[in-house]
Amino acid sequence: MTLAAKEILWLRVLLDEIGAFRLVASMSTLNADNQGAIALARNPQYHACTKHVDIQYHFIRNLVTTDQIHLQFCPSTDMSADIMTKALPRVSHVKHLEAMGLTTGYGPLREGAC
Repeated sequence: MTLAAKEILWLRVLLDEIGAFRLVASMSTLNADNQGAIALARNPQYHACTKHVDIQYHFIRNLVTTDQIHLQFCPSTDMSADIMTKALPRVSHVKHLEAMGLTTGYGPLREGAC
């Protein structure tokens, strides 16, 4: 989440500098699949059981409390970026390829195909 938040901030500055500030509001939502991390970032109270969490957590929490980004839960099954980071079953692989606008090159997915 920290790297994505840094990218959002960088893109907001870039869009502001080139005069496209009207596009910034739509970019401030960050989808995450970790409900625990979202809950910790939204609640600014101190939690004794999270004392091991480092600076990245505080960075995200600061962005959320100052309304620079908004966190939104997105289930792991809907994360199209998973195709780049993990091995997926063929059905999920094809679903994420289609979500990104790519084609498989194998034609339509058939029932029982390996």
